[in-house]
Amino acid sequence: MRFRGVFAHFGAVSAYARRRGSGDPEAVAAEVMTVAWRRLADVPTDDARPWLFATARNLLLAEWRERPRPAAGGRAAGDVAEPPSQPVSIDPEVASALRSLSVSDREALLLVAWEDLSPKLAAQALGIGEGAFRVRLHRARRRFSDALANAVPPDPRQPHPAALEMENR
Repeated sequence: MRFRGVFAHFGAVSAYARRRGSGDPEAVAAEVMTVAWRRLADVPTDDARPWLFATARNLLLAEWRERPRPAAGGRAAGDVAEPPSQPVSIDPEVASALRSLSVSDREALLLVAWEDLSPKLAAQALGIGEGAFRVRLHRARRRFSDALANAVPPDPRQPHPAALEMENR
């Protein structure tokens, strides 16, 4: 019965892996659930998400380490050109501002904004203290705000990228 509550987060773990560029987010989520099943006593009873996201993060790091490195002139054999497309598109300026941040800044923002974790739970997911996470989040928000303020607005004469996608279908 307890595992059923943990397994209810499968979709959230899969979405976490997808948004972080996993080649197979459902497989990552399935592996996270396998680990949770084996280590059910270690999974927090109040909210399993931080533990599950931390496990997914470790699996994603292992996945990225195992990916073939591109050769000097191009991509490696079997290399994926891009992560799977997101079902929800984000504003190009927001995407650019997020890409300009460090990995730790981006992860702090995304755990709170996309994964809907409180700063306390996000700190648990990263294995750091709540105070340290709040400082990291504050600085990440400031850097993100600065990156957005310095973003070059799109040319209004050019069609929006979503409009181009629709034309190409």
